[in-house]
Amino acid sequence: MGADVADEARRAVLKAGLAGAVAALVARPRGARASAPLRAGTGEGRRTLELPGFVDLQVNGFAGVDFGDPALTPEAVLRAVEAIGATGVTRFLPTLITSPVEAFLACARTIARTSHPAIAGIHMEGPYISPEDGYRGAHARAFVRGADLDDFRRRQDAAEGRIRLLTVAPEAPGAIRVIENAVTSGVRVAIGHTGASASQIADAVSAGATLSTHLGNGCPSVVPRHPNVIWEQLGEDRLLASFIVDGHHLSPATVKSMIRAKTPARSILVTDAIAAAGMPPGRYTLGGEEVELSSTGRVAVPGASNLAGSALRLDVAIGNTVRFTGLPLEEVVPMASARPAEYLGVPTAGKVVAEWDQAAFALRVVRVVP
Repeated sequence: MGADVADEARRAVLKAGLAGAVAALVARPRGARASAPLRAGTGEGRRTLELPGFVDLQVNGFAGVDFGDPALTPEAVLRAVEAIGATGVTRFLPTLITSPVEAFLACARTIARTSHPAIAGIHMEGPYISPEDGYRGAHARAFVRGADLDDFRRRQDAAEGRIRLLTVAPEAPGAIRVIENAVTSGVRVAIGHTGASASQIADAVSAGATLSTHLGNGCPSVVPRHPNVIWEQLGEDRLLASFIVDGHHLSPATVKSMIRAKTPARSILVTDAIAAAGMPPGRYTLGGEEVELSSTGRVAVPGASNLAGSALRLDVAIGNTVRFTGLPLEEVVPMASARPAEYLGVPTAGKVVAEWDQAAFALRVVRVVP
């Protein structure tokens, strides 16, 4: 969805009002069903809404299930699908992070052979990322490696062709060749966990990269004032950007500034959820490594300062984004539904009936209709 489409949509809102213009605001892929309008309910400042199903491009696990656990079973995957579906997510990408190659292959096979329409493919995040502290995030250094076309093909074969999104650091040896080949085969490529220079980012975009994975994260807490890897991606109009809006990964002012700069038309909400999502505080795993969910909702390796995924739900991310940016709900919902669906080239699925409490910035999913 380009800036001209977004401008046209805003004009439609001014002319026709919320009920008549929401279809223009919610971009959708060709062939997708028209999204149900946001329908206002009554009573105490709350509205009952009908929304298109949510789409999450980055889910490492949910409801106690770790998609990166080599012992993963189809039954566990389906339990996670059911739990995440209750939050309004009707399509998502199970995400596999950097791990021993045999662990990746085992998990990819299990996910690929688990049949459910909500599984829109696999997001391969690593191992072709920066090995440096900060940029690497919670990914295990021991299994970070250069990008290799034969290695990627082996992983894609195990996934039965279902890797739909690849996150790679442009500076990783061999990255540009892998990006070009992945894009040619229909895989979307994102830039992430990277300390790339401006020229390396430009080369990746020219090769076909089209997204920044959780922009503002997967980098050190202190970077050069300018230029730096955040500014270069934020200013690159050919890149969409995904954001984790849980209040831990990015501050409210950062979310507001980044979405304002990138524009809602090029912004996508993701959760980066791990097995701790939908669960009480305690110890869980991410790619087989132990992490801890605190009482404040923050997820980290025990004793470490850096974050390790999140316990965020996409319905909560929508409310947080309205709160942090000041944007109206009808401009935020597409970031979690039609926009990621359009990016993947798939339609949204189903309908979410939800209650929106504007005063509390709370979106409560009432039911999901397939």
